Amino acid sequence: MEVFFLGTGAGMPAKPRNVSSVALKLLEERGSIWLFDCGEATQHQILHTNIKPRRIEKIFITHLHGDHIYGLPGLLSSRSFQGGDTEVAVYGPAGLKDYIAVSLKVSKSYLSYPIKIVEIEEGIIYEDDQFIVEARLLDHGIASYGYRVIEKDRPGTLLVDKLKESGVQPGPIYKKIKQGGSVELEDGRMLHSAEFLGPAQKGRVVAILGDTRTCEAARILAAGADLLIHEATFSGGQEELAREYFHSTTLQAAETALKAQAKRLCLTHISSRFDREDWKMLEQEARSVFPDTVVAEDFMEITVPLN
Repeated sequence: MEVFFLGTGAGMPAKPRNVSSVALKLLEERGSIWLFDCGEATQHQILHTNIKPRRIEKIFITHLHGDHIYGLPGLLSSRSFQGGDTEVAVYGPAGLKDYIAVSLKVSKSYLSYPIKIVEIEEGIIYEDDQFIVEARLLDHGIASYGYRVIEKDRPGTLLVDKLKESGVQPGPIYKKIKQGGSVELEDGRMLHSAEFLGPAQKGRVVAILGDTRTCEAARILAAGADLLIHEATFSGGQEELAREYFHSTTLQAAETALKAQAKRLCLTHISSRFDREDWKMLEQEARSVFPDTVVAEDFMEITVPLN
């Protein structure tokens, strides 16, 4: 599991930072990529990476401000010409269906693949046998959601030596045991997976928040997360500005990470008022509260290791 930052700026594109988009690369886990927000020129950013648009399986939109959605119609349209033929599911606030429908209709764009648009409310918005995605409303000028991506625990390591001691050689039985089933051998013995698997491997948690003031929903989404991605549009000491414009400071993001007992914090949605020389200062501000903090940059990748 890797998190790749396609855009880390706030409001409008700038030379050092494009606007918001984060790719959660689940290539080993499920052979796909999940996108969180799709600001203007996201597909241009993708051209400079090894990300394949046909691998994009799901897109989660935090809110409908332009710096988070203006790249969506272009990306969806281009995917038709880039070998994408599998369904894409797009999740986001009310109004998302209209935005996509009007954009595609007016531009007479045709998608060569099925698209599912889900206008969400708070709660679990997606679940399968690998992942759960929970959404909660944050505190912004319009409806803005944060997402908590929960990887379900994986089966423990197969105890191969113990199976061999029981007279079972490598083959289909190993797969059934690994998948958690019980197997009856030809001699009538029953093998139960619990006896031949090590401890379950704990799944990872990544919290990706939209624009927000400090709020309890952010802390809940970030609780115990392996990685918290939190906006930091303003620097420490600019709390009044942050409140006025429904955003957060570096220190507020760090305090949320600390209260939530997250393992790692990554700051994004950095205002263009801060140039490269300021980025280290922003990072140090947050580290004074939450030491394991990094300020995201475009094209940065963070690996989220297994626990």
